Amino acid sequence: MESLNIFIRSIFIDNMVFAFFFGMCSYIAVSKSVKTALGLGLAVTFVMVMTVP
Repeated sequence: MESLNIFIRSIFIDNMVFAFFFGMCSYIAVSKSVKTALGLGLAVTFVMVMTVP
């Protein structure tokens, strides 16, 4: 059971690459104007700073 817990944590919780990828997906998908891109970029940066250990 401990091995499964470590596996799940390493993939979904403690994976910085996974977190950054999902943060950038929303930024790239919606940034059609500079104003939107700037706002989304600041929001993504804020969330990543607060959530990445």
